[in-house]
Amino acid sequence: MTASPPSSVRTVARHLLAVAALSLSFALPVQARDITLLNVSYDPTRELYVDFNRAFAAHWKARTGDSVTVKQSHGGSGKQARSVIDGLEADVVTLALAYDIDELAERAKLIPADWQKRLKHNSSPYTSTIVFLVRKGNPKGIRDWDDLVKPGVSVITPNPKTSGGARWNYLAAWGYALKKTGSEAKARNFVGALLKNVPVLDSGARGATTTFVERGIGDVLLAWENEALLALKELGPEKFDIVAPSLSILAEPPVTVIDKVVDKRGTRAVAQAYLEYLYSPEGQTIAAENYYRPIDPAVAAKFAKQYPKVTLFTIEDVFGGWTKAQKTHFADGGTFDQVFTRK
Repeated sequence: MTASPPSSVRTVARHLLAVAALSLSFALPVQARDITLLNVSYDPTRELYVDFNRAFAAHWKARTGDSVTVKQSHGGSGKQARSVIDGLEADVVTLALAYDIDELAERAKLIPADWQKRLKHNSSPYTSTIVFLVRKGNPKGIRDWDDLVKPGVSVITPNPKTSGGARWNYLAAWGYALKKTGSEAKARNFVGALLKNVPVLDSGARGATTTFVERGIGDVLLAWENEALLALKELGPEKFDIVAPSLSILAEPPVTVIDKVVDKRGTRAVAQAYLEYLYSPEGQTIAAENYYRPIDPAVAAKFAKQYPKVTLFTIEDVFGGWTKAQKTHFADGGTFDQVFTRK
């Protein structure tokens, strides 16, 4: 039989082995990783995230040595949320409105119910509003919401059932009429009359822009402010004008990490950093350069001149928040279904 070494000898041996292993780990170079994220977003953010993804990849490379590629998916906000619920593995979503992200918590349990408290400003790193894009010279003399219900005025807006931008459009019109008349019934009639002037409902905001800009249909496009300013930049001020209504809605597009996906893929740290970088001065500047309204006061002041002056109301002020607004206006049998009649 072979005698076992004394316990003090075994302890020393283990210590030496641990030191050797630690020395070896320091000697090996740290292997940089290639990481891929998927950002599922809504229609008019394509250009914003092309610029932002490039900046974040450079930021993350300098910080960690890792290479990050961010893939983008765009479409109507409601449709995009349903794709994630049905299994599209988004590391982050950057959608048009909070209700669509609430659905990811309530229906699919992909994120916690209090997701909107995880980042500053209700997890909305930038804001926007709804304005009018008209043809150069404004041939129909459109100045405010009242002009959109006049006979012979063709209005382009996407479908609220699939598009977050369309829901903001609808609620902006309703809020204007409600504040002007003080009557829910008159607001309902006003929005019904406006929808009668809509010849086609595209599924998303970018499709509606294409209908108006490229197909030449309609006298006025109800548009995200950033979408209207981008159209003016890319197509030229000689083709279109922007009309700022007297009153519109403060649109707050939110963002969140999809917990079940990032934990499964091991991407939580980089996905979280990606969203937090939207709040950095560089992220805020990129948002402003793509015509979103930054929430950083210093960056907002720098770009203030590019935004038309519009008095804004919030969805909480007029509709009691997204959950109530969704149930009242956009659920099956809600006011949209009641007032919209296809021709």
